[in-house]
Amino acid sequence: MLDNQQQAFLEEAGELLAELENSLLELEERPADLEVIGRVFRAMHTIKGSGAMFGFDEVSAFTHKVETVFDLVRNGELTVTRELVDLSLQARDQIQAMLEAAQSGEPFDTEQRDALVAAFEGQVPQKKSSMSISDTEALPAAASDEQDAPLVTYRIRFSPPQELLLSGTSPVRLFDELRELGECHIIAQTDNIAPLESLDPEACLVHWDIVLTTSAGRNAIDDVFIFVADETNLTIDVVDDGEGEGEGYQRLGEILIARGDLTAEALEAVCAGQKRLGEMLVEARLVAPERVEAALAEQQQVRKVRQQRSGVKAEEALSSIRVPAERLDHLVDLVGELVTVQSRLSQLAGAGGDSVLVAIAEEVERLTEELRDQTLGIRMLPIGSTFSKFKRLVRDLSKELGKEVELTTGGAETELDKIVIERLNDPLVHIIRNSLDHGIETPTAREDAGKPRCGSVHLQAEHSGDSVTIEIRDDGAGLAAEKIRRKAIERKLIAEHDELSEQEIYQLIFAPGFSTAASVSSVSGRGVGMDVVKRAIEALRGTIGIASTPGAGTTIRLRIPLTLAIIESLLVRLGGDHYVLPLAVVEECIELTAVERAAHHGRNLVRVRDQLVPYLRLRDQFELEGSAPVIEQVVITCYGGQRIGLVVDHVIGEHQTVIKSLGRLYRQVRGISGATILGDGSVALILDVPQLIEDAEAQERLQAETAAHHSLHITAEERTE
Repeated sequence: MLDNQQQAFLEEAGELLAELENSLLELEERPADLEVIGRVFRAMHTIKGSGAMFGFDEVSAFTHKVETVFDLVRNGELTVTRELVDLSLQARDQIQAMLEAAQSGEPFDTEQRDALVAAFEGQVPQKKSSMSISDTEALPAAASDEQDAPLVTYRIRFSPPQELLLSGTSPVRLFDELRELGECHIIAQTDNIAPLESLDPEACLVHWDIVLTTSAGRNAIDDVFIFVADETNLTIDVVDDGEGEGEGYQRLGEILIARGDLTAEALEAVCAGQKRLGEMLVEARLVAPERVEAALAEQQQVRKVRQQRSGVKAEEALSSIRVPAERLDHLVDLVGELVTVQSRLSQLAGAGGDSVLVAIAEEVERLTEELRDQTLGIRMLPIGSTFSKFKRLVRDLSKELGKEVELTTGGAETELDKIVIERLNDPLVHIIRNSLDHGIETPTAREDAGKPRCGSVHLQAEHSGDSVTIEIRDDGAGLAAEKIRRKAIERKLIAEHDELSEQEIYQLIFAPGFSTAASVSSVSGRGVGMDVVKRAIEALRGTIGIASTPGAGTTIRLRIPLTLAIIESLLVRLGGDHYVLPLAVVEECIELTAVERAAHHGRNLVRVRDQLVPYLRLRDQFELEGSAPVIEQVVITCYGGQRIGLVVDHVIGEHQTVIKSLGRLYRQVRGISGATILGDGSVALILDVPQLIEDAEAQERLQAETAAHHSLHITAEERTE
C-alpha cells in the first residue's frame, strides 16, 4: 500500500513522463538544441532523485543509467540520433510500466528493462567504458575526467522552505550526493529554531552552510539540487577556482561579509575604536576610495536582488496547489446541489410576493452563478495536454505503416472540462489512426499525385459559444463516396435504390462493423473504431460531421459541450411532464399551427424562412395520451449538418440544468441521457437529441422497407392469378 507521499510522487512522475515524451519528440526534430537536451536531462534526473527518495529504487536505478547517456549528450560527447530517441522513448515507457507495477503490486518485464540497459550501454563511446551504465552504482557525471579537472572549492548556502519535509524531501540524501562529489563540510545553522513550547515538528527550521571541494564541476552541484531549486533559496559561489597557490585567503571579516553573515556596518561598529578597514586600505594606497565604495554597492545590490528573487519564488510556489481530483469532483457536485436549492428558493420567493425575500433570492442567485462559474473554471484544462500525447502516436504509427506524417496543432490553449478531455482521448485516437491508415497515402503515391512526400494531420480546437469545436484535418486521398456506398450495400446497411446525399454517405462509416479496408491489419480492417467514436461523442452530448474532397483530404469536425456537470438548457413541457434539451443543439423555436400542418398534407414538415425542415413529434415518439394544444412549439435543432425540429406542447424557457445520471435500470433507455431536479422538486428528463432522431429515422426506414416488401408481395400474387 503506497503512502500519501508516494502517491504524490506518482502524480508528479506522470507529469514528468509526459514532459519527457514531448521533449524527446522535439529533440528528434532539433537534435542540437541544448535547451531541449537540458529539459530531457532534468526530467530524468528529477525522476531518478525523487524515485530514490520515495523508495522506488528500481525506477531510480534504471533512470540513472539512461540519464548517464544523456549526460554525455549534454556535454557534447555523444550526438542525438533517431536510434537514441527511439531507445529513450522506449525507456520512458519502461519507467511508466515500472511505476504502474509498483502501484498495482504486479511484476514488470525485467527482460525488456535489461535489454534497454544493454542497448543504452551500446550507445556509450568506447572511450567512456569506465562509465559503463551496466553498473548499478554508476559514477557521477564527469567522473571520468576527475583526474584531469582542477579541484574547485564552492561555498553553498542551502536555505529550504519550512514546508520542505512535508513534500517528503530528505536533506540527508542531498548531502550524501554532495559528499560523493568530493571533500564536503556541512554546518547546520539553527538560529531559526523556535522554543520547544512553540516548535512545529513538521517545519524545517534549519539551513545549512556547505563548503565543497570537487572536480566534478558546477553542473554536478546543480544536478544535486535540481528538483528542489525552485522552492529553495540556494546560492553557490566559487571561493577558490583551483588555480591559486599559497596559504593566503580572506580574513574572517571578509569571509563573513562575503557569506552575508555580517554587514559592513556591523563590522565597522565593532571596529569603531580602530580606523575603518576602507580607510586603512586607502591610507595604505592599496585601494582607491571609489573601489571600496563600488565593492560595498555590489554587495548590497547582490543581496537585494537575491532577496527579491527569493520572494518571487516563494510567491510562485504559493500561487498553485495540488488537489486530488475526487475532491474537486465532490465540490462540483455540491455546487450542483446548491444550484438546485437556489432555483427552488427563487421559485418560492416569486410565488410569495415578499419583496425582501425576492431581493435575497436574487442575491443568492447571483452568488450561486458566480460560484458555479468559478468552480467549473477550476476543472477546466487546456486541451493541448491531450493534443501533445498524439505526437508520439503519429510518430510510431507512421513508422509502422511506412508513411511520412507530420502532426500539427492549433488552439492548444482552448479549455475544456477535465472529464470531457479524458473521454475525448479514445475517439481522437481512433480518428487519427484512421486518418493515417486510410487517408494519408504512401510517400511514393503522394509524389505520383504531385504532393509532398510527408503528409500532414492537423488538430485544431476553438471555442464556439458554450461548446468547443475540434477539427481533425488531413491532406490525404479523401473519402471515396461511391466505394463507401458499395460497401454499405454489400453489408445491407442501405438498399440499392436508396438515394443518399454525400453527407449521408459519409455518415455510413460510423455504422458498427463498417470498414473499407481490403485486409485486416494491426491498425484497422475489423470495422471497429468509427462506431466507437460516434458513441463516445454522443455520450458527451456532442455532434460529429465530415467534409471531404477526393484527392485533397478529409476534415472531421467534433462539437463538444464545455462541461458535463451543469449546462444551459431549454425547458419544455409535454402533457404534464417537463423535459430538458441542451441549449447547445437548439437553434430557434417557432410555432406550429393547424394551418401549417394542413399545408403539408400530413407530412412532418414545417417552413422556416423559405426552407422546409422535417420535424419529429415527441408526443407520438413517447406515445403520450391526451390531446395536443392548438398551437404547438417546434424546437429547431441541428444534427449531422441538418436542421430537424422537435415538436413539444410548450416552451418554458432557459434553465440551468444540473445533470443527474439515471439509475442502472434506466441507463439503456433510448432518447434519454439523464435527469435534473427542478425548483419545485419535480424531476425533468434530459433528452438525447441524436438518439431520438436516429431512432425516428430507423423507424421510418423500417416502415418504408415493410411497405416495399408488402407491395412486392401483392404484385407477385396478382401475377400468379
